[in-house]
Amino acid sequence: MISWLKPAAFAAPLPPVQVDPTYRRLRRRVFLGIFAGYAAYYLVRNNLALAIPDILRQHPQYSKAALGSALTGLSLAYGVSKFLMGSVSDRSNPKYFLPLGLLLSSAIMAAFGLVPALSASLAAIATVQVLNGWVQGMGWPPCGKTMVHWFSTRERGLTVSVWNTAHNIGGALVATFALVGVALFQDWHAKFYFNALIAALVAIAVYFLLEDTPQSKGLPTVEEYRNDYPPDYSAADERTLGFREIFFSAVLRNRYLWAIAFANAFCYFVRYGVENWIPTYLETAKGFSFKQSSIGWSLYEWSAIPGTIACGWISDHWFGGRRAPATLLFMALTLVAVIVYWLNGRGPLWIDYAALIAIGFLIYGPIMIIGLQSLDLVPKKAAGTAAGFFGYVFGSAIAGTGVGWIADRWGWGGVFATMVGCCLLTMLCSALTLGHRAQSVRRAAPATATPGSA
Repeated sequence: MISWLKPAAFAAPLPPVQVDPTYRRLRRRVFLGIFAGYAAYYLVRNNLALAIPDILRQHPQYSKAALGSALTGLSLAYGVSKFLMGSVSDRSNPKYFLPLGLLLSSAIMAAFGLVPALSASLAAIATVQVLNGWVQGMGWPPCGKTMVHWFSTRERGLTVSVWNTAHNIGGALVATFALVGVALFQDWHAKFYFNALIAALVAIAVYFLLEDTPQSKGLPTVEEYRNDYPPDYSAADERTLGFREIFFSAVLRNRYLWAIAFANAFCYFVRYGVENWIPTYLETAKGFSFKQSSIGWSLYEWSAIPGTIACGWISDHWFGGRRAPATLLFMALTLVAVIVYWLNGRGPLWIDYAALIAIGFLIYGPIMIIGLQSLDLVPKKAAGTAAGFFGYVFGSAIAGTGVGWIADRWGWGGVFATMVGCCLLTMLCSALTLGHRAQSVRRAAPATATPGSA
């Protein structure tokens, strides 16, 4: 591993009087870092989905399935990278790891927008998307690692649900910045290079916000600081684990992790089956403009913010830390919203907007809950690998080629019928985890502990 990516060494302990104010200040700072950083990753991820109608007009010989295969390439590369980079992240310093991936993704998207040859063939488009998907896999794992080191079990539900809205903000702003870029440069390629410029600037800022573990700043572990110890916690939980130990002991043998991996795959198909194809569906099937489809995209993403937080709150307060019941509730309502979106057909745009708002409000909560469960289920030194394990690679990949292929052969009715089936399968797989409950036992703090507050 490149030496400067390695975790920071533990610093000499701070005097007890400095622990609480330092913890408060750094927790705010690192949270802002992972929030802004992860939002910026979305500014340079799904840009191709916004540009598919432009590419179809410029290259009418391309099919939806062919362009969807490029989205699949991104998703497959991202899913595999998310898992492998998760293992690297567990043994790296997020201060360097997260902004490095963001800078690389920005460079790739800027090149795609500025070099005409990269969008002149399907092979070139797919290659760029695969490369981008790979470096995009450097985003989630360091965020998960940061959260489990700086926020304890009892406060993690709210923390993760608020942080999870970062990708909704980024997902909404990608369309907003694309509109601004196209207006400024009168060039649809600005959907790539204008967003890339903004993401690169954020990456630089994130470098100055993030820190590695609390111990690297002379602070106690967050469990000691918050007096919030998970079951069977010991000093061994602070030891950096090897890949074999993480993969075979913490991941492969965990039956709940397998269940939520499959649930996540089906849930992601619904999410990306709607999100990635909003511009193409509304513009090609219903004849709306890019501005109208971009508004629909933004509404879908913005509505996810209160929905995600509500889902996390409900899982904590209605279901006492049990995550699966919240997933079942929100996916059942998502099913209804998808059916409304489907049955509207060539009906008025406002119904499509209402359905997209409902789907956005509902679908991201289960995705967040599944991610939270993966963090709850493994030692915190394996958090990055667990974050990369669950089934993004299958659900989002199939939503690329699969939706395009289904639309070409069975029309949009076939696409919606598939999404309905995936809603039901998400609920079935989530039901298998009903026996799991996030837990934290309160132990007497060691004599050196400095209790803190949120």
